[in-house]
Amino acid sequence: MSNLRPVGHHTVTPSFVVRGAAKVVSFLEKVFGAKVVDRYDGPEGALMHAELMIGDTVVMCGDPMQGWEPTPGAFTYYVDDAKAVDATYKRALEAGATAINEPKDMPWGYRAGSVKDPGGSRWTICSVIEVVSRDEIMRRMANMKME
Repeated sequence: MSNLRPVGHHTVTPSFVVRGAAKVVSFLEKVFGAKVVDRYDGPEGALMHAELMIGDTVVMCGDPMQGWEPTPGAFTYYVDDAKAVDATYKRALEAGATAINEPKDMPWGYRAGSVKDPGGSRWTICSVIEVVSRDEIMRRMANMKME
């Protein structure tokens, strides 16, 4: 069995289908520094398929078409530190995202905040700020309220 994959494609490569995919591509470039590595525009301004390198990972997206119904995704984007979480979250809002959860420190040792991009996909922006043992995570989570 061959293991050939394009650069940035892992065993599982995320993909999502949303209306206005070209706007999402622009959003990803502004917020996460994404680089378009492949793109196929279709008729009437449709984005048939795009591949974007975000960090070391390719994410694929496109507009809905026959056989490809809208399917937004949920993604986690890791940054270097707590300040970068806050700055990236702010940049996402400035680029047209909708706030889901403002950045805060989480019981499992992350700082994280979530936004919804213009196509409806969820992006959780996070960084590990503390290495926490499993027992301590469980203790802290026992006090959490589920929404």
